Amino acid sequence: MMDFILLETARFLDVRPKTKALAERSGMVWRGGAPMHWMTDWASPIPIYAARAEGAKLWDVDGFEYDDFCLGDTPSMFGHARTEIARAIAEQAQNGMGFMLPSETAVEVGELLTERFGLTKWQVATTASDANRAVIRWARAITHRPKILIFDGCYHGVVDDAFVVLEDGTPVMKKGLIGQVADFTHTTTVIPFNDLDALEDALKYCDIACVLCEPVMTNCGMIAPDDGFHEALRRLTRKYGTLLAIDETHTLSSGYGGYTRTHGLEPDMFVVGKAIAGGVPAAVWGVTDEVSARMDQALSIIGAGSSGIGTTLSGNALAMSAMKVMLTEVMTEAAFAHMTKGAENLVSQLQAVIAEQGLNWSVIHVGARVELVFGGNSPQNAAQMRDAMNPLELKAFHLYLINQGLLIAPFHNMMLISPLTSSEAVARLVAAISEFGRIIRPN
Repeated sequence: MMDFILLETARFLDVRPKTKALAERSGMVWRGGAPMHWMTDWASPIPIYAARAEGAKLWDVDGFEYDDFCLGDTPSMFGHARTEIARAIAEQAQNGMGFMLPSETAVEVGELLTERFGLTKWQVATTASDANRAVIRWARAITHRPKILIFDGCYHGVVDDAFVVLEDGTPVMKKGLIGQVADFTHTTTVIPFNDLDALEDALKYCDIACVLCEPVMTNCGMIAPDDGFHEALRRLTRKYGTLLAIDETHTLSSGYGGYTRTHGLEPDMFVVGKAIAGGVPAAVWGVTDEVSARMDQALSIIGAGSSGIGTTLSGNALAMSAMKVMLTEVMTEAAFAHMTKGAENLVSQLQAVIAEQGLNWSVIHVGARVELVFGGNSPQNAAQMRDAMNPLELKAFHLYLINQGLLIAPFHNMMLISPLTSSEAVARLVAAISEFGRIIRPN
């Protein structure tokens, strides 16, 4: 496998002189070589420097064209350089981008959010991480409980409370939580996804303010809920007086109203990030009328404006304009229908490749999101998914795809279908995956 990686590394570097020159310059001014460390987490030996993107395609500075199935790891899942978004933000920029005051557009966006997702009261954040922090703090404030519960392997942004994982069944702080002196294992309970016995055992002490969860796990590879899991999760949280907060930062791709609306879930608190403003930094979080009333009660004790939640950039006019056009013109039912159909087409072709070559692989699929797992059975929790992930095999696979002009999410084998993804692009992706299978398959 190492020989294959070295060969693909040389193939990448030999034909990208501008990329190499930019990487050398970047290393002189950006710590780690890029403005954000995730930009260096791809399988390529140095970052791909994007020149432009349009629809579901991206071009680098050396002129190479890529079919983009990563789409910014979700923010651009409805396509790059959408003319609707460009028009809206250009018009708003001419009238001011941030006032720390609401606008008529903000009122319209709130109404659209309620219509789309069902929750009745909303707030805006700049990132989903900020939104999740707000949800956690409000849940603790109104329940007077100190703990939250998350699922092992979850993704809730850079929220310190969520950086707790299971190692051999024991809760520990993630190694990536550099510089944090607090021990969150005392206030964050972590259990395996799909484990209802562990869930009830944790909730029964009535000290957990909220369960914060993705409806489908998406960060340690994609892990689908077992049949009946969400119904039991809602029943148990209500039984023990725990709030249910659903984070749809990634699973918004599941359908017109996210996984929650598509599958009839009933959260108390709800977060949407990344894609809601088409790439403009913004997120929203909503609550039910009941939760909103309890928040008002908490504020009556401390005084309005004293919660310390939110930033002056939150709810800025530029983000509001982008959200309005996303909710009215871009995130349409027709767009989701195209995305879902394209994902189903990708899944069927991948399954055909797996069967034809006798590969010990499997495919997980929810809405427009598809995950290829290098293991025969779809994992039910993060521990099983980690066992299925071979870092060298993943690196080889991703680097091979890059050299074939194909981008998927760099952290695992997640592929997104946008409304602008063509069937030809899907066919190219499947052909490359098929060829990789032949290369690495034992004789």
